[in-house]
Amino acid sequence: MGWLAAGDTYEVALVEGRVVARSASTTSARSAVEGKRERTLPAEIRDRPEVVELQRFAEWLDRHAAECLARVDNWMVSSLPVPTGLLAQVWPDEAWQAALRDIVVVGEGPDEVGFLRDADESDGLRVVNLDGETVRLTSRTVTMPHPVLLPDLEELRTFAAELRVVQGVEQIHRTTWHTPGETDGGGADVVTEFAGAEYRSWFHLSSRATSLGYQVSRGSIVHRVRDAGRVYTASVGMSDPYTEDRAWTGGLTWSHGDEYRSLPLREVGPVAWSEGMRMAAALHAGRTVPTDGTE
Repeated sequence: MGWLAAGDTYEVALVEGRVVARSASTTSARSAVEGKRERTLPAEIRDRPEVVELQRFAEWLDRHAAECLARVDNWMVSSLPVPTGLLAQVWPDEAWQAALRDIVVVGEGPDEVGFLRDADESDGLRVVNLDGETVRLTSRTVTMPHPVLLPDLEELRTFAAELRVVQGVEQIHRTTWHTPGETDGGGADVVTEFAGAEYRSWFHLSSRATSLGYQVSRGSIVHRVRDAGRVYTASVGMSDPYTEDRAWTGGLTWSHGDEYRSLPLREVGPVAWSEGMRMAAALHAGRTVPTDGTE
């Protein structure tokens, strides 16, 4: 994006998501000041239309980038089939490309797996496979599997390190938990591994939850996850804000959709299990730590 005149003294532009200003100069003297920017926006131009519009545009770009990341994250967590034509249409957009580049996609064949590097409406998708070769995927749809569903996850992680892959959406390096083979008594319906995390107040606990992208509903922190076509609700209990000065997390349970009945742990799908445990662990990690270091 080029520089715009903001009055007679300054020019403004959007640089790395921030509105910056530089002194205006005549054509003959421009080379002497090219690239010299003010450290902060001068007060005299902060309310000029050019500056206000650029700031609004920067805010829109930030929201757009966040929305792209959220959409791709949802596709990945849910392992939803995504039309390759759609990926080709959005690929030229830098925000979409930042969210999609190097995510692991799987085509219709068992060997059609690789890191996404390009998408074109005429040539399909280009991916780097585990042999280090750039190949085309012409499948009508692809999935971006949740890492708990990737059989070659460790190999993908090793190869990604060699390629210095940095994913916009956390996929292959996402922390995962696998459903235990057996649960106590076969009818257990709660996980208490991360229960009892103490926070200074209910407000601090709920703020931690929302900052991580989770919702607070009916005295619980909840996360809805689509797993194999079914919608699970993972819930971490919270202490009563009206009876306690501090706040604690409770046990982790799962239910179907908006139902309140806790499912037996043996009925929880692998993605729902992993994402629920990830939520509980993240809430536990943000707990108040005593000053003496004791628990």
